[in-house]
Amino acid sequence: MKWERIPLGPLQTNAYVLVHENGTCLIFDPGSEGEKLIKHILEKHWTPLAVLLTHAHFDHIGAVDDVRNQWSIPVYVHKKEQHWLTDPMKNGSLLFMGETIIVNEADVLLEEEKTLTIGDFSLQVLETPGHSPGSVSYYVEDAQAIVSGDVLFAGSIGRTDLPGGNYEQLLQSIHRQLLVLPEETVVLCGHGPETTIGAEMDTNPFLNGF
Repeated sequence: MKWERIPLGPLQTNAYVLVHENGTCLIFDPGSEGEKLIKHILEKHWTPLAVLLTHAHFDHIGAVDDVRNQWSIPVYVHKKEQHWLTDPMKNGSLLFMGETIIVNEADVLLEEEKTLTIGDFSLQVLETPGHSPGSVSYYVEDAQAIVSGDVLFAGSIGRTDLPGGNYEQLLQSIHRQLLVLPEETVVLCGHGPETTIGAEMDTNPFLNGF
């Protein structure tokens, strides 16, 4: 199993494509530039099975419908942010971009921590609120990786000054849900480069002393 990071849009939000050896794949956070993302996947001859959102801020959802319509695949998001997809105020696009980003409602609402089985993929859904109320992280043990969205970055953490953000809650999410994973687990971040759980435990200034 492998993954590819594809930065998209003006904020260079990372879309991740997790690819099984059989050629099927999962798409995480297709934030913008749908044509670019679709072209890349088609050139690789991968077969997408689903779109999974870590949260519903505008820079993570902009290409959702492009991808969903291309392959007729379901979109997953946490129930707490189900209405953010259709509301440009809630997803922040109107506030920060001065434009409306609206996508159709999700096909599957995540309401609790669980294990998702999609094709040959098995993912553990971890609720990691703090950056936003419905932020989730997807732990893929077979790939020794976790898709963290904007919860944890290399040397930093997600911002908490947006509507529904909570600094203490974010730190609790990171410590209770992420830092308990094996230290070699690769963190696939919503922006910037990948890191590992071990590296963040050792060097992340926001986590030391909490």
